[in-house]
Amino acid sequence: MAVTLKDVATLAGVSVKTVSNVVNGYAFVKADNRRRVEAALAATGYRPNLGARNLRRGRTGFIALMVPELSIPYFAELAGLVITAAQRWDWNVLIEQTLGTRERERASLGSLGPHLIDAAVVSPEALEAEDFTELGPGVPMVLLGEHSVDLPIDRVAIDNVRAAQLAVGHLIGMGRRRIAAIGQNPHRGTAALRLAGYRAALAEAGLPEPNELVAPAMNYHRRDGAEAMSALLAGPAPPDAVFCFNDLLAVGALRAAEERGLRVPEDIAIVGFDGTEESAYSRPSLTTIAPDKAAIAEQAVQLLHRRVNADEPFPPEDLQTPFSLRIRESTTG
Repeated sequence: MAVTLKDVATLAGVSVKTVSNVVNGYAFVKADNRRRVEAALAATGYRPNLGARNLRRGRTGFIALMVPELSIPYFAELAGLVITAAQRWDWNVLIEQTLGTRERERASLGSLGPHLIDAAVVSPEALEAEDFTELGPGVPMVLLGEHSVDLPIDRVAIDNVRAAQLAVGHLIGMGRRRIAAIGQNPHRGTAALRLAGYRAALAEAGLPEPNELVAPAMNYHRRDGAEAMSALLAGPAPPDAVFCFNDLLAVGALRAAEERGLRVPEDIAIVGFDGTEESAYSRPSLTTIAPDKAAIAEQAVQLLHRRVNADEPFPPEDLQTPFSLRIRESTTG
């Protein structure tokens, strides 16, 4: 037979209301009563009926997370962190994979609504402002990453331009002068920002930016990185360093360099972006820009919780989370 609030209250010697206040996390419970209730909860194994609680509150108990590709480790790791952060607020997470195309992103955005979710975390690649105006789900949203969408929506991101400058500046500091970039893509908002940071670092150092050293990547997978690196190395003046716009591109670039008999970093240095677990275990291990993914997830979910529970609207927030350059074997030998 299921344990009820009344059972817990009887064991703790308090009212049912006091037990309810403790279960729901209200702060105004006397310390002695809280201890007795918590002990009774542990002794009885009481578990709240989240479905009934959400129904009373007019909530679904779910938030959505929209990401481009779960096969890209950055988004898989981020999704796990969002799930962990959401669990602290008794939220389950519905994950939508959009493949980063505007058509799929619009379809995912339009399929959401208050009948399904309480709020949404959205990592868009191709959505435009009019898409949110037309298809917005009518629940609080937080956008992840820097994008050109100019709408009053909460946002959590790192400074991609400054991060890319840091990565390329590290290569310049090694004495490298023909530094390539892999990842140019007109359909990815972050690609334009990372390319801008790459160019800014070269300009600051007084280095030219030969167009032949900027390699496109329609997808951000290992194969794309390997193919781009092979093309760069086949040119008349190959690079002595490469900045890749994500870690998978960099892992592919490492493989292509190895297949040509090049030593990394002696012959060519390589830097990635995303700070994924894979970057620490590649051979050689990969120097990478590492966003604080835990902070991104935590701040995004906290913003949603504040929005959902706010008594009055408050201005949209644009939060910058930290990042670091993790220097490993691909630039240090």
